[in-house]
Amino acid sequence: MKKNKSFDLPTKEQILEVLANDKSIKNRRDLGRAFGIRGEKRTPFKLLLREMKKQGLINKPSGNLSSSVDLPNVTVLEIAGDADLDNLFAYPANWQGKQDEKPKIFIKSNRKSTATPAAGDRILARISQTDGQYFATPMKILDKPRKAQIGIIRLDEKGARLIPIDRKQKEMRISKAYLLDAKDGDLVEVEVKVTGRMMIPMAKVSAVIGNPASEGAISMIALHNHEIPYIFSPAVLKQASELKEITLNKEQRKFREDWLDIPFITIDPASAKDHDDAVYAKADDDPNNPDGHIIYIAIADVAAYVTSGSPIDKEAYLRGNSVYFPDRVVPMLPERISNDLCSLIEDKQRPSMALRLIIDKNGNLISHQFHRIMMRSRAKLSYQQAQGAIDGKTDDVTAPLLESILKPLWAAYEAMAKARENRGPLDLDLPERKITLDKEGKVKAIHQPERLEAHRLIEEMMIAANVCAAITLEKYKTSLLYRVHDVPGREKLIALREFLASLEMSFSNSDSVRPSHFNQTLKAAKQNNKSEQVNEMVLRSQAQAEYSPINYGHFGLNLDRYAHFTSPIRRYSDLIVHRALISALKLGDDGLSQEEVERLSLAGQHLSTTERRAMAAERETNDRLVAQFMSDKINAHFFGRISGIVKSGLFVRLNDSGADGFVPASSLGSDYFSYHEDSQAMVGERSGERFRLGDNVEVRLLEVAPLAGALRFEIISDGEIVTPPNKNRHKTRKKPFRKKRHHNKR
Repeated sequence: MKKNKSFDLPTKEQILEVLANDKSIKNRRDLGRAFGIRGEKRTPFKLLLREMKKQGLINKPSGNLSSSVDLPNVTVLEIAGDADLDNLFAYPANWQGKQDEKPKIFIKSNRKSTATPAAGDRILARISQTDGQYFATPMKILDKPRKAQIGIIRLDEKGARLIPIDRKQKEMRISKAYLLDAKDGDLVEVEVKVTGRMMIPMAKVSAVIGNPASEGAISMIALHNHEIPYIFSPAVLKQASELKEITLNKEQRKFREDWLDIPFITIDPASAKDHDDAVYAKADDDPNNPDGHIIYIAIADVAAYVTSGSPIDKEAYLRGNSVYFPDRVVPMLPERISNDLCSLIEDKQRPSMALRLIIDKNGNLISHQFHRIMMRSRAKLSYQQAQGAIDGKTDDVTAPLLESILKPLWAAYEAMAKARENRGPLDLDLPERKITLDKEGKVKAIHQPERLEAHRLIEEMMIAANVCAAITLEKYKTSLLYRVHDVPGREKLIALREFLASLEMSFSNSDSVRPSHFNQTLKAAKQNNKSEQVNEMVLRSQAQAEYSPINYGHFGLNLDRYAHFTSPIRRYSDLIVHRALISALKLGDDGLSQEEVERLSLAGQHLSTTERRAMAAERETNDRLVAQFMSDKINAHFFGRISGIVKSGLFVRLNDSGADGFVPASSLGSDYFSYHEDSQAMVGERSGERFRLGDNVEVRLLEVAPLAGALRFEIISDGEIVTPPNKNRHKTRKKPFRKKRHHNKR
């Protein structure tokens, strides 16, 4: 943040932000300590506070320093989490007024403003007043302070200690009066305050989350840490309970076609409870399209139930997407909608947005058209069931479907696979890990699920539907939310080239790269048994995908236009595209409103953020579960690969479980190991021993921190000797050499 040039003082905005965020600051001394004001800074800082008091920005009632009791010209506001996007309102972040009720402040919309806030944001704003009503013009969106900390209770004779989940935070005391019936070992949420002249932090239990050893507590840590909404309000649940099933009546037939005779099927994970999509394909009998295919794709018509501006719609937008943990799903929509009314359940009539597309024998798109329909799924198959039938292992469900449904689907997919091969999307090989829990919520097994043709079939058909959605909306000149993925940045490309050079591999010198450049490198790496290292670095070179009303293509898929359309039950972005199609094709009066069109940029930013939040929460939960699984394996030996390198050490990913752990550089041996960024390696300065990204290593597990999701390893295998030893090098170093590595003697 910008500071005053004179004596490097904080700005007025910074002072207001700190006063709003930290309620423990009571006087000028506390505030000075927060900004590190010492010596010659004290006098100008005192004058700055005096000026702010004259301006009405701060006040000092009863000796306590605070934001002004009356709303100042500039202050920090918290926008209500349930505020309507078209009519945002906020409250002062730290209200010290005489009346108990905080004043309600309406946010002025200004399209030219660089600060475009949303519900739940904390902002710095300029305040004005008209006819007794407060209005705010946003100046800056501020980082939101954590509402609470979470940790583990450890009881003692004086009360309890709080062991924070975040290892960067310090332990705190909790008095017996503030335990809220928490038991030893419970995971709790606390409010924190600083007391006494020594400014000692004290905690007060605000909620008992549960015991970390019990089912569900591990994922609750991520939900609280990332402040992900997981409880639906009574208003949302009430509206969901009152929704009635849509039938193909006279009113519906104005916009909805009868596709009940088309034998759609769903193909999903065996554990799936919601079914977004159903598919069917047949050979095209048009003589002008020899060996071509007609594909039908039905997608749950969420827009028919979730209307713009309703309580359910606002909650869905706030969540942005569903979040998936091994022990639970935090859905974007209430289960009444996601698992029932909208889910394409076997033998149930369901409203859908559907696509009929025609492809030639090489998978090239000839034509497509969207419809609003009523459909009925003939069967619910798992990926394994569908694949098994194609491989000659039918069961009672798939045997009757094999000739009439499954084989035509696979024939259409084989044509689409040709088109994919010709298109050449980025072909990264990144195995995922699947965690299975037992009935008690503990890890039963960790495995790498097999990648089946059935997965690719559904993936290709969904990609085709998403492309068709973008093409159609562009044709009708309708605003939409694209799924975009930018080309890799120049600095990342330079880092990739340097790394590949260290492997004696080359990469295009042009800044204008295509996915084919990466695929050629990945293919060469596989042939030279360097696939792990190169896949990891190619992944790091890529930009993050996001949502935007501005189209700059999808680099990874090698597509000019792409819009998420196929998962409206779990992604709000897809619901926006559904509404856009309804408006463009005049398929109902529940399409995208003009107000929503004007908010597309803001929606893209918000939904990109909620997606990254969900990914971080899912990753952290998996790490904690794996660490818990490894907690009884101290001193055990494992084989793995080096998955990352930083100045302070190495990250190792185990082959069997996919568990990630850290190896401090100080534990590598008696030599001094330095980090070589260009080659992504640690090299011993005296011995020339090298550990490089992707190297196979054997490690010993030294330490486990289950609630932090952290493992610490020691490498017990030797690295490659790549440079001649420099016997005199160590004489110039002040640091002592590290202890000798313990080799495996098995």
